[in-house]
Amino acid sequence: MIEHVYRRASAARSVSRVIVATDDRRIVEAVEAFGGDVRLTSASHQSGTDRLAEVAASLDCDLVVNVQGDEPVLAPETIDAAVAPFSESPSLEMSTLRRRITDAEELRNPNVTKVVVDRDGFAMYFSRAPIPFTRAGQPEAPAWAHVGMYVYRRETLLRLAALPPTALERAEALEQLRALEHGIRIKAIETTHDTIGVDTPEDLARVRALLAHAITT
Repeated sequence: MIEHVYRRASAARSVSRVIVATDDRRIVEAVEAFGGDVRLTSASHQSGTDRLAEVAASLDCDLVVNVQGDEPVLAPETIDAAVAPFSESPSLEMSTLRRRITDAEELRNPNVTKVVVDRDGFAMYFSRAPIPFTRAGQPEAPAWAHVGMYVYRRETLLRLAALPPTALERAEALEQLRALEHGIRIKAIETTHDTIGVDTPEDLARVRALLAHAITT
């Protein structure tokens, strides 16, 4: 799985280097076996942001992309889409992705993180709740699912990791809320791509079926 993610991230045009950050020596061995770049990090990190920041502190770069290691069907184009706005806006600190929700069941699913954006596409709030709520008789506003990939200015990432967790972050179990609560704006880029995070045996079966289909076609 980690090799699939590694190779897909490496295929993004905007990426110059891919590093796997992990505290698990089994993953270190797996990445080294296929010739990938890997860093063994502290086991005390409470979030992926903290783990990423440990590695970023030793890098000489402007932007850092955070891709989850359990998303083997990641489309390289999504990374490029999230990176693109930084060349247009020197003041941009952080970006992520969003896709349109058209299924009411998905909107109600707490495992699908939702995001509400302003007119310029910046995130106003992330939640596991079905937001925005539509009152009876009112027109529906667009509903967006958050695609959990981030791009940071390196300095922003290091500053964010040094900040204490916030009440909203803990309540929703969504670490991106720490950025919003501390005034870091997050540009949420619209995409039609989605990823599948492998969290259950059922997720793994879906991914295997997709990859098998891709190979045969």
